[in-house]
Amino acid sequence: MNSSLRIAVADDEPEMREYFENTLTVLGHKVVAVAKDGRELVEHCRAMRPGLVITDIKMPDMDGLNAIKEISSSMSVPIILVSAHHAPEMIAQALDNQVLAYLVKPIKQADLETAIAVAMRRYREFQALHQQTDSLRQALEDRKLIERAKGLLMQHTGLDEPAAFTRLQKLASDNNWKLAAAARSLLASEEALRSPQTPRNCET
Repeated sequence: MNSSLRIAVADDEPEMREYFENTLTVLGHKVVAVAKDGRELVEHCRAMRPGLVITDIKMPDMDGLNAIKEISSSMSVPIILVSAHHAPEMIAQALDNQVLAYLVKPIKQADLETAIAVAMRRYREFQALHQQTDSLRQALEDRKLIERAKGLLMQHTGLDEPAAFTRLQKLASDNNWKLAAAARSLLASEEALRSPQTPRNCET
């Protein structure tokens, strides 16, 4: 179970802002900032330095995607993105920043709790990765590789996400590699196994 977090939330719907405040409090967290648009969220984050950000995508003045770009440029914080619709193109764009979980409305308490747990676990992984490179951009690119490698391990071994990450860490440790190098090796091995088979030799 996650310890209590200081959370900033943003949504242009008053009902959703109230829902987040009430539900996050029930889950044991402290809502330190509530914003009705992206610009307000950026200002609150700069002032309050929250430990987690939960933001809607479509908001007036500045949307959630542009808000998280501004926030991510000045601080490192895990982000959960919220939308009324499943939007793959927005998710892909968001992954270039520090978005670590995604929720589609309506949001149940159990879904919110799970998303927070996933985001914080992935954030700890990201922090460990960031320590291995001087570049935030490189760390973000490496995270995509590691997510793919974890998915591959989960698919082929039945491991859950934390166990898959532990397996990847062991692979890196055993070979004295960085995590990204271990992920690349694993993905390259899988690619080789999926390569077209060599055609049978013709009879001579």
